[in-house]
Amino acid sequence: MEHDIKTLDNGSAGKVTLPEEIFGHAPRRDIMARVVNWQLAKRRAGTHAVKGRSAVSGTTRKPYKQKGTGSARQGSLRAAQFRTGGVVHGPVVRDHGFDLPKKVRRLGLLSALSKKAADGKLVVLERASGVQKTADAAKRLKDLGWRSALIVDQTVDMPFRRAIDNLPKIDIIPTVGANVYDILNHDLLVITQAGLEGLKERLG
Repeated sequence: MEHDIKTLDNGSAGKVTLPEEIFGHAPRRDIMARVVNWQLAKRRAGTHAVKGRSAVSGTTRKPYKQKGTGSARQGSLRAAQFRTGGVVHGPVVRDHGFDLPKKVRRLGLLSALSKKAADGKLVVLERASGVQKTADAAKRLKDLGWRSALIVDQTVDMPFRRAIDNLPKIDIIPTVGANVYDILNHDLLVITQAGLEGLKERLG
């Protein structure tokens, strides 16, 4: 499929042929959902924790004798029923991530790329460079009509990245970092010519 190549000046730089094996898949919503859940699970820190009976401070002495008090028997003031006691079955430090086959992750990325192409939300950009001021970047993106866009380039141009860092919903990532969550989380997917070649190498 042929696609127009845009410039940052809202001009045309010719056409490019998008490979069907990358952008011509039937989007699988179930696969994309699995990959997004996998990404978000891996992103969780898992550092939540509370103190259990063995971790709270307090004496280990028996509060009172076993029999003869008329009260229920107790073995420790650090038990959960006391005000200063530990928490029962509370959260502990753990990894929330889980395994997902590489084939499923690859199919999820192909589905996300194909969905953007099918929805008309894919833009091929000549290059993402040559802009160093945020005001200049904001004006150019406004002229292009980009309010929420993820730019994928083979290697990120740092002056351009600094120029768009403070622009809301505008992000740029290298080809190796292209992922389902970020693609679906932005309205437009913008791929540079160099980024397109990088995707061909990665997914070809």
